[in-house]
Amino acid sequence: MKAKLTRTLGRSNIEVSTMGMGCWAIGGPFWAGETPLGWGEVDDNESTRAIHAALDLGVTFFDTANVYGAGHSERVLGQALKGRREQVVIATKFNAVFDESTRQVTGSDTTPAGIRQACEDSLRRLDTDYIDLYQFHDNGFPAEKAGPMRDTLEELVAEEKICAYGWSTDFPKSAEFFAGGEHCATIQSELNVLDDNAAIIAICERENLAVINRGPLAMGLLTGKYVGDVRPSADDVRGQKSPEWMKYFKDGKASADYMKKVDAIREILASNGRSISQGALAWLWARSLKTIPIPGFRTVKQVEENSKAMEFGPLNSDQMVEISRILGR
Repeated sequence: MKAKLTRTLGRSNIEVSTMGMGCWAIGGPFWAGETPLGWGEVDDNESTRAIHAALDLGVTFFDTANVYGAGHSERVLGQALKGRREQVVIATKFNAVFDESTRQVTGSDTTPAGIRQACEDSLRRLDTDYIDLYQFHDNGFPAEKAGPMRDTLEELVAEEKICAYGWSTDFPKSAEFFAGGEHCATIQSELNVLDDNAAIIAICERENLAVINRGPLAMGLLTGKYVGDVRPSADDVRGQKSPEWMKYFKDGKASADYMKKVDAIREILASNGRSISQGALAWLWARSLKTIPIPGFRTVKQVEENSKAMEFGPLNSDQMVEISRILGR
């Protein structure tokens, strides 16, 4: 079975499957002090099987970051893709500084030298000699200070270390600034049926940039799993010690306000034979021709469930209008 739809990473003209796989969860636990930033324990063998299952189901795009698992996600992905590198498009990110042995995030580095070192380290962990898409991993960094960073990324393109670059940010001003770079190809933004970002989509459509959708399933709320007393583990970024920015889970349980929204649109998402998560991905494809969701995974079963959404394709216009009406948009 192969993906029936493809999309392009903006101006780069790099073609990818209409959905990618987000590799945050397969990095395993890592922390900032006592605050968990990963998704709990993982089985590297299962992660590898899941990556291979994704490839077999037509997924060609894998998005990770140097900090996921303090380097572990990149290592697992690189190992799993041995012998198949030319079949895939790899995106990773830079900014965080961390200790691989303790799995502690210790700071950040946006200097030209720091970016270059991070790139070399990611190339080594991924066991590759080029990165298809290299993304700045700091949502709220001031756009007016990002000039040297964009210049360094352009230099890395010229040196063939990377093919294109982007910014993982929810802020239009940041997206606008990076869009001024010749080889900027993407903006990665939090985007799902519960949380739209019309401003970012408008910029990307105007500037011919792809919108990579992080959190396409609202950190798991749109999977149907977190009902009743089901809760994330203590070492999960959604658990009781979650960081301040975690809005989909509070005190280690699913947000009641967000779950009300899920319940209100559940029937539409699960119509036409789809699961809720497949409907949520279908909403993203219908939202814009620039969107590329990257749902996370830890198991083969999750990969199979999400990949099947590509068979259904996007929601229709009537369904999109009805969802907007229900959610008051």
